[in-house]
Amino acid sequence: MYAIIETGGKQYRAEEGKTIRVEKLPEEKGEEVKFDRVLMLNDGQETRFGKPYLDGCSVEGKILNTGRGKKITVFKFKAKKNYRRKQGHRQPYTDVLINKISS
Repeated sequence: MYAIIETGGKQYRAEEGKTIRVEKLPEEKGEEVKFDRVLMLNDGQETRFGKPYLDGCSVEGKILNTGRGKKITVFKFKAKKNYRRKQGHRQPYTDVLINKISS
């Protein structure tokens, strides 16, 4: 059984017992979190799609960790104009352990 959920403007495939890395959530480590924006649900025999979300479906999980991703370098350059800008960025994330998918 798996579900496609939406959080942080992105879509993720959630399966019970698996860990997903989502955009940073405001909850603290160890807290329970509930995703109610379920786009699709597959129970092994039947696949249901929402318009855009499924009513009465939710995915529950537990926050394992929050952190920041690998550093990327953003470099802007314009030829012959002596314009150079170097900036770094680390995207914050939250690791969520999926406990239960309810329909």
